[in-house]
Parts: sequence; structure tokens; C-alpha cells
Amino acid sequence: MESAMKKDRIGRREFLQRAAIGTVSIALGPKLSRAARSGVKDISRRPNLVFILADQWRAQATGYAGDTNARTPNLDKLAAESVNFSNAVSGCPVCCPYRASLLTGRYPLTHGVFLNDVPLNTDAVSIAHAFNKAGFETAYIGKWHLDGRDRSTFIPKERRQGFKFWKAFGCTHNYNNSFYYADENVKLKWDGYDAIAQTSEANRYIREHAGGKPFALFLSWGPPHAPYDTAPEKYRKQFSEAQIKLRPNVPKKFEAQTRKVLAGYYAHIAALDDCIADILQTLKESNLENDTILVFTSDHGDMLYSQGGQKKQQPWDESILVPFLLRYPAKLGDKGRTVYVPINTPDIMPTLLDLSGIEIPGTVEGNDFSGFLTGAEKPKDDTVLISCPSPFGQWRRDRGGREYRGIRTSQYTYVRDLNGPWLLYDNKKDPYQINNLCGRSEHGELQKKMEAVLSQKLRRTHDEFLPGAEYIRKWNYVVDKSGTVRYTT
Repeated sequence: MESAMKKDRIGRREFLQRAAIGTVSIALGPKLSRAARSGVKDISRRPNLVFILADQWRAQATGYAGDTNARTPNLDKLAAESVNFSNAVSGCPVCCPYRASLLTGRYPLTHGVFLNDVPLNTDAVSIAHAFNKAGFETAYIGKWHLDGRDRSTFIPKERRQGFKFWKAFGCTHNYNNSFYYADENVKLKWDGYDAIAQTSEANRYIREHAGGKPFALFLSWGPPHAPYDTAPEKYRKQFSEAQIKLRPNVPKKFEAQTRKVLAGYYAHIAALDDCIADILQTLKESNLENDTILVFTSDHGDMLYSQGGQKKQQPWDESILVPFLLRYPAKLGDKGRTVYVPINTPDIMPTLLDLSGIEIPGTVEGNDFSGFLTGAEKPKDDTVLISCPSPFGQWRRDRGGREYRGIRTSQYTYVRDLNGPWLLYDNKKDPYQINNLCGRSEHGELQKKMEAVLSQKLRRTHDEFLPGAEYIRKWNYVVDKSGTVRYTT
């Protein structure tokens, strides 16, 4: 009886998901890329894509961003040759929602993944499907975290969102005892620290595919996500707690534990920076660096006790801002530049597809930044939407978690919760977001303007800003008292 009821719940959930997707698919047609509109059909002229995704790496934690704690010489070199989006935003700053938006170009309340450990449906036109259709090879290596509550289960081909080559695992943070699956339901083990082993596999893939059909390779690391003390010893030795410099928005009572976790956090980052060097060298040796779109970014940031908070989901910059470097010498040149216009997670897919000369599926909701990057267009918008539709985990209600909607511009952050306006910061004058301007009469006009922009964004994305419980009921998710989907490993 219980099994039958469970199947019925799953059936109703899938019906609702498919019905919503079908409506969008009927309403929207494909958007021709700039290359397609100009008649570029020769696949040999299209670039490769290497997309490197870290987990929980906040934007501030790099040398090129001015962090004196970070030892990132290879990323700094890459930044000097790349477009640096200094206001890249993780619109729903937590693992699964980001990854679902990355792969579909849609907002969380459209694809339904607004919590961790719920499955992304397979009806969307994913970024892999789009690359496959255009004749590319596609590959995914590392952390997946889009298959539901069992983080260690085998993920069959029909649930891989179109990726052909596969060496991946749901989710683990045991980086020195880490596993993966390939095409068979056989658990395999990465050798040593998994990010280094995964990078080696990515380098092998690049070398084997150099000179053949263009490829789109996604390399997804687990670090620098906690646990913070598990980087290889040679990197941990480089960082002393006593030498760590803290951000001014870390409360004094948290200073000791902040230094401890930051020393480990930066050790992970140093290890990953060496992995970046290996990727750069492989592309150079394979004669692919000029015609490859190389992206380095993260799924969300990490509060690390700034504002007294931990982890992600929260609307402050330590949580929502992520590094985002894009290098494509053949089309964008090889001299670095910084872009201050914010880019949001759903914008990544259409931008990469258009740069690759591929049609953008009509189901994509994000903005295409490729024309802006090439100088053909001005930015369409200086505002991106940030949201937490349903708080859970470390951001659960008994720890201060709340639903919110907000906007991040190149200068301001404005956020409201279900009770009304909550936060307003001038990020140029107050980069550590210490001085909340919300509710102050002298900033009334600015707050009114920000509220109008947010309301327009919510209308445009069909977001009614309901309590989280309403969305959980709509998608038929099962959560505990803290709003969290209980997962297995």
C-alpha cells in the first residue's frame, strides 16, 4: 500500500512538471544564435568549450580579486587573459538550484529545483542536448548533484541530461576517498584527492579529442566546499591560521574559528589553482587555447562567518557572488578586461551557446551576453534576480533562514522577505555590506526605485513570491521540519 502511494505521488509530481514544461515549450520557439543568423554552418569553425565548476568558491577568494590570503597565480594569469565578470551572481545560491539553472538556462521556480536533493526532470532542453544537436561531443566529469536524494546511486544515461562521456558521481565531500561511475553500474574510485584525479581525466579527454569534432567538457570539482581541513598536506602547510586576514564583517566572537576554517579553505583553493595550471598547459600543448572557450566559475559562495553566517543560500555577497572568468582569444582577444554588469546563472547557457554558433532553445529564460562581450550590443540589463524560495539546511528558519527575493546591480543590493523590505546596500560605498540603508528616510527614493525594479523582475519571471511551503506542495516534495529533503549517501 505504501509503495503504491509513493508511486502515485511521483506520478503526480512528474505530471505537474511535464505539464509546466510543455506549456513553455509550446509558447517559445528556438532563438537563432548570432552565428546561425549570419550563415555560419561549418562545425569545424566552432570552438571547444571547457567549463570548470568549483563548489562553494566565493568571488572574493582569488588573488586577482585582491584577496591577500589567496594563492592563485594560475587563476591570476588566466584573469589577465579573460573577461572577468566581477559581479557574477548565483541567483539561487545553493548547489542543486544553481546546477539545474546552469544546464537549462531557466530559473528555479520554472525547473522546480529550488531545494537540494530533488531531481532535475529530463524534459528540458539542456545545454548538453543543444551541443549534441550541433554536432559536438559532450562530457561531464566530477560532481553532479542533480539526481535526487540518493547521492551515491548510479545515474543511468537517460538521467544525464544528454552528456555522452560520463565519469561522475551524485555528491560526496570525502575528497580523499571519492568514487564515480562511468557507463556501467560499477562504483570506481578516484586516486587520491579527487579534484586532481578528475583534472587528469579532463586533460586526457582534451588530448584525445584535439583535432576531432568540437567538444563541450564540464569539469565539476567538490572543493573548496567543507570539510575545510582535507586538502593535500603540501597545500595545508602553506597556510597559518595566525596569518589569515579577516573581512571586516566577521563578528569578533567568530574570529578564531573563522581563521581556522579559512586556512583550510585557502588550502583547497591553492590545490585547485594548480589544477587550473594543468588545464591551461594541456590546452596549450594541444594547440586548442585560441579556439577554446574556457570558463572558470563556482556554483555559489561561502559566508565563512561574514555577517555571522555560514555556508550559502543567504543574500549577502559572500554567498551570492562567484568568480567568473571567460577566455576565448579567437573571438574576444587575449587581453583581460573586467565587466561590472551582473550576470546570473540562467544567462550562462544562452551566452555560451551563442558564442559557439548554436541555436538557443526557446525554453531558455536567461539573457544572452555574447553580443555584449563582442562589442556588438550594449548590456540589456544591469539587474539580476536573487532568491531563496524555500530555506533549508544551514539556512533553516531556527537559524535565521527566511524566504526572500532581491536584486543585485553593479552598485546596489536590495532584498525583501515575506514581511517587506529587509536589506539595502550601496556596494560601492560599503563593499562589506555593514551599513543597511533599508527603512531610512534619506534613502527612501532609492528604496522605492529598487522595489519597483524588483517587482518588475518578479512579474517578468512569473514569480508570485509565495511562502516556501506553497512551492513544496506544488512540486510534491517531502521535507523534514527544517524544510530539508533528507538524503542518503
